[in-house]
Amino acid sequence: MSLREGVNKNRLTGMNGKPRERTLKILTLFGLLLALSMSAAMAAEDDVMKELIPTGKLRAGIAYAPAKTPVFVTKDATGQVEGVGLDLAKALARSLGVEVELFVAPTTGELTEASTTGKIDIGFTPVDEERKKRVDFSPPYFIIESTYLVTAASGITAQAEVDRPEVTVAGIAGSTTIRAAGRSLKQAKIVELKSVADAMSMMQAGTAQALALSRDAMPALQKTLPGSRILDGAYQITGVAISVPKNKPAALAFVTSFIEKAKVDGTLRRAFDAAGLRDLSVAPAGE
Repeated sequence: MSLREGVNKNRLTGMNGKPRERTLKILTLFGLLLALSMSAAMAAEDDVMKELIPTGKLRAGIAYAPAKTPVFVTKDATGQVEGVGLDLAKALARSLGVEVELFVAPTTGELTEASTTGKIDIGFTPVDEERKKRVDFSPPYFIIESTYLVTAASGITAQAEVDRPEVTVAGIAGSTTIRAAGRSLKQAKIVELKSVADAMSMMQAGTAQALALSRDAMPALQKTLPGSRILDGAYQITGVAISVPKNKPAALAFVTSFIEKAKVDGTLRRAFDAAGLRDLSVAPAGE
């Protein structure tokens, strides 16, 4: 046997001619760990599918208003919707390899109710403590300030002037903005309505002097109310996020990962820009 043949034999069998049992054990252990890892990954994926798309489609809840915002989409006479929530729902569905089934409502409060009763798998809503009792949330993708749009006839110029007995504040039933207004206002009359359109009708008729809503929604609404003013400051600052039903950890982990990736890879920025919201900033990654 040549020297080279001897070296090659030793490499394969060890210097004493016996199989390298330790190497075989390591390879066996590696194979077992790999199999366990693949099994765990498959189980995790199965949990996501069961929790996030139990019907085989992504049932997404979005609210509509007269103008697009990070919270609201718009809806035309045929029922077609456009906006940030729709674009995000489609992107999330693509990542799951399924289709989107929309549940469109005039208020975000209805989305929370639909999530609680199992009608939707995800919703796009502002976050507040009351909602946290009923649904879980991804990290925020936008930070909103709640303030007031006030009529010219009201003469109101500052937040503190809203809280007077002669002032009627219109807001959206079940929304975080009207709940926060209710906590801060002690004298003003609060009227909760079914939609932004209904609230604006009161403002235009002069039966309400202030509208409680997020600041990002107000510039478009202000154009329909001559002489109106958007008040400086905010009575609430909170986030807008994707909600999922309670006690669905795999679904929550998946939408959390999706939102954080969407902040970094431009998905959110593109959705904002397509909705005409180029002046609004996406919430920072990790927030």
